[in-house]
Amino acid sequence: MIPQSGRYELFAGGVTCGEERWRIEPRAELSTEASGEQETRVPHPFPSVTTWRATLSPLHRVTSIEIDWRVGERHLRAVHRAEGDLWHVRIDHSVHTREQEGDCPTFCEVLFGSHVFHSIALQRYVWAKGAEHEFPALMIGPPWMAVEPGRQRIVCTAQIERETVTGRSLARRLEVHDPANSAPPYSMWVDDEDRVLESFEGLDEGVPWMRLAAWERGSA
Repeated sequence: MIPQSGRYELFAGGVTCGEERWRIEPRAELSTEASGEQETRVPHPFPSVTTWRATLSPLHRVTSIEIDWRVGERHLRAVHRAEGDLWHVRIDHSVHTREQEGDCPTFCEVLFGSHVFHSIALQRYVWAKGAEHEFPALMIGPPWMAVEPGRQRIVCTAQIERETVTGRSLARRLEVHDPANSAPPYSMWVDDEDRVLESFEGLDEGVPWMRLAAWERGSA
């Protein structure tokens, strides 16, 4: 994976509410490190500052994530790591500590509230118009930054040439569904290197969620 950095604009209910700056860099022994910082404000439901750092295996599988989440005076730190076919989590909040452990099959995708993780996962699949893929996923998010096992089904519904911040690209429209129907579907456009260009809270693309505002090769 090439060294790269970028910035996403974040939205809540279609209103700008913050940004995420991120970077991906190769490390020793063919591993890769991805990191980012998100800052959100009202009308986001959790105005906060989140910093995260993840390690990827030589096959670009997520093997660990460290998350620091600050909401006002509240500070939470969650450390996730893969140990063979198990996923272990330690969460520290104030004087309290909780731990979580569960299955982590080698073909499972790990997703967090940053489109960097979607881009990492999307590279393992072929996205031509009409393509459809379904896979198990470990979903990480607030309020405890713990793991929720689930599945995602993604369908490619369109391909068009378009100008983007990464250059002119054959962009593909993806619809993301939860087969268990516990989360609403949403849509996104990705470029020819599987970077997420923009996403929407629903399938009709009326309400933006995240938009890639800047991107460059090399570390930030």
